[in-house]
Amino acid sequence: MAEDIPSLEEIIQSASELFRKTYHEEPNVIVQAPGRVNLIGEHTDYNDGFVLPMALPLRTVIVGRPITGTKATIISSASEAKSAAESHTFDISKDAIKPGEPKWANYIKGVLANYMGGPIPAFEAAIVTSVPIGGGLSSSASLEVATYMFLDCISGEKVLVSKVQKALACQKAEHEFASMPCGIMDQFISLLAEERNALLIDCRDMTYSLVPFNDPDIVILVTNSNVKHALTGSEYPTRRKQCENAAKMMGKKTLRECSMKDVEQIAHQTGYEDEYRRARHVVSEIIRTQKAAKLFAEKKFAEVGKLMTESHVSLRDDYDVSCSELDHLVELALEVDGVFGSRMTGGGFGGCTVTLVRADSVDRVISNIKKNYKLNPTFYICKPSQGANIIRRPS
Repeated sequence: MAEDIPSLEEIIQSASELFRKTYHEEPNVIVQAPGRVNLIGEHTDYNDGFVLPMALPLRTVIVGRPITGTKATIISSASEAKSAAESHTFDISKDAIKPGEPKWANYIKGVLANYMGGPIPAFEAAIVTSVPIGGGLSSSASLEVATYMFLDCISGEKVLVSKVQKALACQKAEHEFASMPCGIMDQFISLLAEERNALLIDCRDMTYSLVPFNDPDIVILVTNSNVKHALTGSEYPTRRKQCENAAKMMGKKTLRECSMKDVEQIAHQTGYEDEYRRARHVVSEIIRTQKAAKLFAEKKFAEVGKLMTESHVSLRDDYDVSCSELDHLVELALEVDGVFGSRMTGGGFGGCTVTLVRADSVDRVISNIKKNYKLNPTFYICKPSQGANIIRRPS
């Protein structure tokens, strides 16, 4: 009933076959980087708040090899058209790298433009991913981080760069080449995740701590609504601007510095109802996320689930980033015994929900959703997975 998640070995095999078919050579570099699901802490990262993501067993694999010359050729099996594999060739000199078409290649170009590890040789690469495109599970950061790891391999990592610096470089790539003003969470978790742990990230000072999540009786069910409303591109920067305005109204640099008492001071200012509600979500979500991290470590899953559901209500009513499909998926999950909590995850307006559920109840959740949800959702049963790594370097 849930999707069969391909193993890392299967994705590597698919990428290697695509490489051989395209370039008629064998790859000598293999890297991988996971997607992520955010357990709680939504739209807090760009407000200097806390987030609590975990890496997924859904991964992007890049295989390839350095070559002579001045150009790179990349081929992806996950083109935006979701049709046949699509290739793209471009000049790798930093002065020549510019965003353009196809759009998926901009994530790779952006990482090249912001790479800090030393001179990059020309290369050929093939990309295969099991992370759903546009599903709110961070396929873009997975691709960016995998690209950075790939460049480390072919350049020989001539400059020592920390994982935090690499994450920031990948974030900058998305800002500059995909025009998406994302926070740091997605790139951070893809690089720094560890198996059987979530990661509590303080987005103000880039510190982080592992949060144990290894109970064999508890799983995360990710449900892809398979809906993506077109307004997401404009609404994300709008929300960010509203948060900045709200913080200024309270005399603070960011909403991280604000208390709920501060937020209530702007509740009745005429013409700023949206700023008030955005701030109320962010400040309360930061509090929920800190509580949830502590409760996860204590295996108090019922209390974690309550916070997750409260998070969804706040995202729906105060941040206005949910939609009827996500709301329905959350409602259907919560109808089933054994579910602790459920919420939308990601930017919103479609994408996925994340549900904390007992392992012996997950099939009943899936059945209830399939029976009553009007569209055709897909399901992923997940445990916290390993972050990005290099599997093979040039010999």
